[in-house]
Amino acid sequence: QVHVVESGGGLVQAGGSLRLSCAASGRASSSYSMGWFRQGPGETREFVAATRSSTDTTWYANSVKGRFTISRDSAKNTVYLQMNSLKPEDTAVYYCAADSTIYFNHYMPVAPGDYDYWGQGTQVTVSS
Repeated sequence: QVHVVESGGGLVQAGGSLRLSCAASGRASSSYSMGWFRQGPGETREFVAATRSSTDTTWYANSVKGRFTISRDSAKNTVYLQMNSLKPEDTAVYYCAADSTIYFNHYMPVAPGDYDYWGQGTQVTVSS
């Protein structure tokens, strides 16, 4: 069993920054791909960013590209999402997830269904 716990959400003004953390614990979790998703009120869960541990490849949704950065500290089994230049439309519950699939190609897991383990979410609110 893998446990995923997010932290770092909060209230910030537009243009501000926040850093979310995601700690993963459990068997082999350090080798998993990790992703961030978000879900606003009345909306479906959408992909934000992901990183594959085997290739150190990262991928971003177009809406956050250039503003958000996903990074990984393998020693701490922690993934971060640095969010800069925040906008009111970034307001959502942010979820961290772990994908246990070992890929042998260039596939980047960007769909919620790709992920096996989810955190409880952390609220990010950006005021205008």
